[in-house]
Amino acid sequence: MYASDVAQRHFSAAIDEAETSGLGHEAVCRALLNLVISKYLETRSVADIQAELRFIAENCDPDTDFMFMRP
Repeated sequence: MYASDVAQRHFSAAIDEAETSGLGHEAVCRALLNLVISKYLETRSVADIQAELRFIAENCDPDTDFMFMRP
C-alpha cells in the first residue's frame, strides 16, 4: 500500500459525504487543503510550503508536459 492509496480512499469518502450532505466538493477540498497546510506547518517552514504549493499550481495543467519530461 502507498500513501497515495490511503489519501485517495479518504479523499473519495470525504467527497462522497460532502455531496450526500449537499455541501459540494469545493468546500471540502478547501477544508482539506487548509488541514494539509496546518499539518505541514508543524514541521516545515512557510517558505517551503509556499514553494511546494507554487510548484503544484504551476504544474497542474494535465495537458502540459513538465519541463523536465523528455518527449
